[in-house]
Amino acid sequence: MALPDRDEVDGVVVQLAAAVDGVGLPAVLKTRRLGYDGKGQAKIAKGGDAAAAWRSLREVPCILEGFIDFEREVSVIAARSRDGKVECFEVTENEHRDHILKTSRVPAKVTPAVATQARRIATSIAKAFDYVGVLAVEMFVVRVGKRHSVLVNEIAPRVHNSGHWTIDGATVSQFEQHIRAVAGWPLGKPIRLGRVEMTNLIGAEVNEAAHWLTVPGTALHLYGKGEARPGRKMGHVTRVFSK
Repeated sequence: MALPDRDEVDGVVVQLAAAVDGVGLPAVLKTRRLGYDGKGQAKIAKGGDAAAAWRSLREVPCILEGFIDFEREVSVIAARSRDGKVECFEVTENEHRDHILKTSRVPAKVTPAVATQARRIATSIAKAFDYVGVLAVEMFVVRVGKRHSVLVNEIAPRVHNSGHWTIDGATVSQFEQHIRAVAGWPLGKPIRLGRVEMTNLIGAEVNEAAHWLTVPGTALHLYGKGEARPGRKMGHVTRVFSK
């Protein structure tokens, strides 16, 4: 990717300053592409230097996002078939550590109204894009007066880490659902098999794999990666409990 010339840089700095005026600080500057697990992000504190944050991201195209006061993050894994039918898995509650997904729990601790809204939004997005396959929609649960609502945080057009619980915890996994959709087969009706908790094994935590093999009701999934670097997802475990 070619870096912008000086006139383009000056223009972006002006745009970024205007964005900061509109969004306010603190904020997060994110690269438009190739960002994940906290990579491709720069936090801009109050009184911080937005242009320096952009330079730290190698002056690539970015998006500025304001901070949201949210109660929890949830996601919906949705699948849309070629004929337009959409099936959503149950709303998943996600817990992050150091900007990396650590644990996903199903069902999420949200009201039925919020769960319905979240699934409806995911369905609308899949239909609006005329999408075929599985996608994930991440959302923040926020309080609006005396009620709760959701704000879309991210759309991942693929199977997603927060949906790995479906491999062992539902009647159809997100991976099978994706194949069904792109192959033109009927989508499965996803039914949760119990209360489910999926935990990522990050970095050296993969060395605990033998322990998880001794825990009843636990499924271990290792990704076959060589080096267990800090922050690298090496596998996950899923525990299914009775409803």
